[in-house]
Amino acid sequence: MSLEDLQNETMRALGTAVLQMTIDLGELSVLVPRTRIAEVLDTLRDDPVIAMNQLMDVCGVDYPERPERFEIVYSLLSLVHNMRMRIKIQTDELTPVPTSVGVFSSAGWFEREVWDMFGVMFSDHPDLRRILSDYGFEGHPLRKDFPLTGYVEVRYDPDQKRVVYESVTLPQDYRNFDFASPWEGMTNVQLRGDETDD
Repeated sequence: MSLEDLQNETMRALGTAVLQMTIDLGELSVLVPRTRIAEVLDTLRDDPVIAMNQLMDVCGVDYPERPERFEIVYSLLSLVHNMRMRIKIQTDELTPVPTSVGVFSSAGWFEREVWDMFGVMFSDHPDLRRILSDYGFEGHPLRKDFPLTGYVEVRYDPDQKRVVYESVTLPQDYRNFDFASPWEGMTNVQLRGDETDD
């Protein structure tokens, strides 16, 4: 089966659930409505021609400039055709995504990771809790607005003989870098080899 054949079969199977379909980097990418994600995954898994029978990954992408800033990407694999497909949905910070655990049980771990790292909620998930960060962790570290330093520092205190959490204190102010001109601001510094004959 070629990518064009897969594209045609996917359009036939999903019909009105397809909002956008493209072929990128040797894979078919399909944007579908968030409310129909479980139905779409079920159809792609059970359709005998398409046979996307494995969910390889669910990940998130943050586009803060968009009204629906998060894109959730489901990576599917057909063992029959040895082809991959990406199913994408979009959501915002407050609107939950229906869980797909009922279609692919492996989605449970992946959805927990997306919630932990991006803060995207999955409705009817059987066990939605943090999976990579600590239970008392504040925030979601892969959001673009999360500070690079984090909010707290975790370290072992030998005097207290336990792990302690402390607010992050920066030893210096933030600096603004002009990456287009890395030498800007170094006007009074003469580098070796820059000597001029006056």
